[in-house]
Amino acid sequence: MCGIVAYVGHREACPIIIKGLKRLEYRGYDSAGIALMNGDLNVYKKKGKVADLEAFISDKDVHGNIGMGHTRWATHGEPNDVNAHPHYSSSRNIAIIHNGIIENYAALKTLLISKGHTFQSETDSEVFINLIEDIRINNNCTLVEAVRLALHEVVGAYAIVVLSKDDPNQLVAARKGSPLVLGIGKGEYFLASDATPIIEYTNEVVYLKDYELAVIKDGELDIRSKEDIKQTPYIQHLELTLDSIEKGGYEHFMLKEIFEQPRSIMDSMRGRMIVESNHLMMGGIREFENKFANAERILIVACGTSWHAGLVAEYLIEDFARIPVEVEYASEFRYRNPIVRERDIVIAISQSGETADTLAAIELAKSKGATIFGICNVVGSSIARATDAGAYTHAGPEIGVASTKAFTAQVTVLTLISMIIGSKRGTLETSKLHQLMAELENIPAKVEQALALDEQIKRIAAQYQDATNFIYLGRGYNYPVALEGALKLKEISYIHAEGYPAAEMKHGPIALIDEQMPVVVIATKDSSYEKIVSNIQEVRARKGKVIAVVTEGDTTIPTMADHVIEVPETSEHLAPLLSVIPLQLLSYHIAVMRGCNVDQPRNLAKSVTVE
Repeated sequence: MCGIVAYVGHREACPIIIKGLKRLEYRGYDSAGIALMNGDLNVYKKKGKVADLEAFISDKDVHGNIGMGHTRWATHGEPNDVNAHPHYSSSRNIAIIHNGIIENYAALKTLLISKGHTFQSETDSEVFINLIEDIRINNNCTLVEAVRLALHEVVGAYAIVVLSKDDPNQLVAARKGSPLVLGIGKGEYFLASDATPIIEYTNEVVYLKDYELAVIKDGELDIRSKEDIKQTPYIQHLELTLDSIEKGGYEHFMLKEIFEQPRSIMDSMRGRMIVESNHLMMGGIREFENKFANAERILIVACGTSWHAGLVAEYLIEDFARIPVEVEYASEFRYRNPIVRERDIVIAISQSGETADTLAAIELAKSKGATIFGICNVVGSSIARATDAGAYTHAGPEIGVASTKAFTAQVTVLTLISMIIGSKRGTLETSKLHQLMAELENIPAKVEQALALDEQIKRIAAQYQDATNFIYLGRGYNYPVALEGALKLKEISYIHAEGYPAAEMKHGPIALIDEQMPVVVIATKDSSYEKIVSNIQEVRARKGKVIAVVTEGDTTIPTMADHVIEVPETSEHLAPLLSVIPLQLLSYHIAVMRGCNVDQPRNLAKSVTVE
């Protein structure tokens, strides 16, 4: 969470920083601020969106060629002007922007107060900058050395940028556990939490590694380790385009990303599956195929929507490869002393590749000797670097906070992996494999058909925009889809919603059903179809309102459901890729009708880079 942007070069810094903060606002939008060096070190900050900051500085002197900005997702201290970043040190000679959490900030704050430092905010970030100042004064050292020494004292996660009045042509940055990208232009440098603010100006970037410290001064870049050893930067070429991070005529990023799914699913398969030649291969898994094939168990660690994709993978891998699979919330896995063995494979799933709990789960599993396979969307992300092998989903940038195309891209990649392992183990018959490949190739076109139902789904949404509760039911492969549909509705419309395996309804949730309760049932044709029909009848008997997602041509469920949404027929193994589409659209339209900020739902941020 939180977005960082900084610039030093020959241009005016303020317009670049403000534009960058707007592009990073999906990472946090509680408050925003900017620090500029223009003869003095000036900090301007404001509660609210970046637009509020922009209005606040409209009459200020914001000239200067060096500066930094921040958009905040609150951790320590409520969202207000004082807690917004950047933060001055006590002397106001140094300022910091910070993404992450300093776990030992309370002890450090007590120590610094005893030394005469004063604090204006409730944040751990202000403690960090005062620690840097205290070290600089007591050791009579340079700002760079003070930052380096401070990094040895703090416990937690951070991505920081520091400006000093005494070094007006210098930016100092460092990271551990929170992402920081350095863009290299012609005579100019950019820093950001991800590449979206940078791509307009350069496609040459360096992804800072944990504990690295970057110093930009007088047009020169110097990267050093925590031990002050000079590092040679690895410069990567960005494939990201400016068009991919703009709305492209859609009202919201979320809607654009929902409608991008035929392409993002295709991109997730591109080069990995060619039906005509029966080609099925994934570069990241190639040298680990034997390890996968001989695995005693596969553990999947993830959070949120990625966890739901992992649940789909559990069904797929156990079905195709006959290997036991356990799906874990990364946040629980890392703290419950799990049993992990050397012949286990851990699959870590994260859209951003920066999810703090998932990264911590990876480190724990690595320490126990397991092989770690990562699935993420962002090239160069922390998870991509921390794992033994992995696969990118190639979904393209996802700006909307509520994940949509990330889910279907993850499920696509996990489907391919399951098919590869099953084929390698001989547990997936060749004829079945070729049938699945042919059907998977048709999925993007079938998603197009499902998206064509948008207006019908919008009309259904209009009837339920004032609901206060929803229940989502599914069986088998559609159970994770029920969870994902409920999550989407909660995230963006603020309606309480719960997903359940349909058979569990009579073990408690059925008590909630009355004539006011909308029940979304994912009831596509599969091996448990007759059972889900019975569940619908149980809901109807208690006067619940049934919104059913069914297979095209179904003649049974339309006779008992209040609303029917038909999706194209497909294999039940691939059903989640289609049945989730109407649920995404339903959530989107309900949220819009309720006046909710779909792209920036309250209290949420896109990349959860702190605990």
